[in-house]
Amino acid sequence: MSAPKVVIVTPAPPGSRAGNRNTASRWAHILRELGCRVLIRTQWQGEDCDLLVALHARKSHFSLRAYRKDHPDRPTVLALTGTDVYRDIRKDEDAAASLEMATRMVVLQEDAIEELTPSQRRKTHVIHQSVVTSLTRRPSRHTFRVCVLGHLREEKDPFRTALALRLLPDVPMEVVHAGMSLSAKMKREADRHMRKEPRYRWVGERPHWEAMRLLSHSHAMVISSKMEGGAHVVSEAIAIGIPVIASDIPGNRGLLGADYPGYFSAGEEADLARLLRRASDDHRYLDRLAAAVKRRRPLVDPLRERRSWQKLLRGLGFRTI
Repeated sequence: MSAPKVVIVTPAPPGSRAGNRNTASRWAHILRELGCRVLIRTQWQGEDCDLLVALHARKSHFSLRAYRKDHPDRPTVLALTGTDVYRDIRKDEDAAASLEMATRMVVLQEDAIEELTPSQRRKTHVIHQSVVTSLTRRPSRHTFRVCVLGHLREEKDPFRTALALRLLPDVPMEVVHAGMSLSAKMKREADRHMRKEPRYRWVGERPHWEAMRLLSHSHAMVISSKMEGGAHVVSEAIAIGIPVIASDIPGNRGLLGADYPGYFSAGEEADLARLLRRASDDHRYLDRLAAAVKRRRPLVDPLRERRSWQKLLRGLGFRTI
């Protein structure tokens, strides 16, 4: 079979900086390198294609269902997000049905496999998100800087670092948080935290290059999410070599490893504050985090992600370059 015509469906619209849109764009680039002709759409509207790749089991369910109805003999690939894996597939009928309709599934880190049934696991590929960057670790010389990169949404637990900072009144530290507010309520809360704690600064949404520069100039990054499918910002920290202080959830463990020394109990600002103090005061601990991140770098190699997609496509019978 020749290389396929592919439609990638993502709920994030063009121009969005949401993770699903970034993932769709990166995968489109990889698939084109493999010889495919690729379109990205927010929903499938009858475009002729040999393969449908759908991101998000719940939000892309209707596209997946319509495609399978019109083309029952053609394959589909379903990519599972964090809310899919750790919530929706057990609570939402559409999300659960999407898993059964998919010919193959993709998860972004190994621990997600544990949430699936044996039959679902057999058709699932782990494809780690890769990162292309020339940036290196160059932390600020003026103050101990911690960055938080993520939109202000409930699943991200976005203000946990600001709360932890208030438990460290004697520590010379700044927290810079870049990410879009998804509601007026979240913006008001960010403003309230800045009024109460001048060392916390929310700078809103920033272009990707600027967010990556902030990351490379930080001593550490905090990811405090309640659930993650495999956050690309963690992959970016790994690629640059930035120590990560992460909530102890499966999505972070699947990227950083079970023995990573920088986990705090999710939702517990006191535990996060303990690690922030340790990172600020103990250079050996910060170096230990950096070394542990460096050991994970092969996971985010672009060639690895390309080969993973090549293997998936060939398993479906498609020829690739």
